[in-house]
Amino acid sequence: MRKIGLLGLTLVSLGTWFSLRSSPPSISSALPTIKPSPPKTIRYLERILPQGIAHILLIPANSRFVVAGALSAKVNTVEEFAQKRKALAILNAGFFDPANQKSTSYVVVAGKLVADPKDNERLVNNPQLKPYLAQIFNRTEFRRYQCGQTIRYSIALHNESAPADCQLVDAIGAGPRLLPELTLVQESFVDNALVRDALGSNQLNARTAVGITRDGSIILVMVAQKPSQPNNSGISLVQLADLMKILGASEAMNLDGGSSSSLYYLGKTFYGKVDLQGNLIKRPVQSVLLVQEK
Repeated sequence: MRKIGLLGLTLVSLGTWFSLRSSPPSISSALPTIKPSPPKTIRYLERILPQGIAHILLIPANSRFVVAGALSAKVNTVEEFAQKRKALAILNAGFFDPANQKSTSYVVVAGKLVADPKDNERLVNNPQLKPYLAQIFNRTEFRRYQCGQTIRYSIALHNESAPADCQLVDAIGAGPRLLPELTLVQESFVDNALVRDALGSNQLNARTAVGITRDGSIILVMVAQKPSQPNNSGISLVQLADLMKILGASEAMNLDGGSSSSLYYLGKTFYGKVDLQGNLIKRPVQSVLLVQEK
């Protein structure tokens, strides 16, 4: 298993590796074995994919950084979140309804439930979604636990209990789970019988994801479209799962994507979606993952 400390040097060849492939990457491809000491600082990497641009943040385990959740009563850009929260990095996170600015994902911050999709009447009363509500209310979420003096992260379904001797601190739902397997059908994003695909999972689009390595390091990823290819760029969910695995994640989940895709790091913001003229779309979002110093 590649630890996060291996990622930087492994990723030196990743851009070349991706540029040689036009189909979804194969995990069986051999990558060099390198054994540097794991870094204890955040690392930012940009990699050009065949049809997208990957912006990657690597947050090492057992470092001075923590990944926490945040929710805004009114939607904000990730830049505005950064100004208010004084975070080092911010990635857009949960799903929300732009029409009423209410969350369609569960959000827990500092141990308190601050967003409940069951309170969103446009979601609950949508006749097309009623057959799927049980699965929608039990989708995947990224969690932070306090286990004694130790911080732990996990990716779990909403109804799953916290580990013994651990308290849930933060949780932000989205989905589907990407690793160890893609759960589009199980989380009712896809209904093959009705030819329903809520996320256009096989289509190229701007997308975001969060992953956890076996040693507890965190990988934040935003794949942007190419302005020169507004109609045919980005990444599919199958390719996104493959990318997260290549980066060293053993667990990973999809976050809100498309026009919401955005990543802030140290004063610079990267947006993922472009319009037909190739201009960046800067849509404000409701919930985010923050990277802060402890």
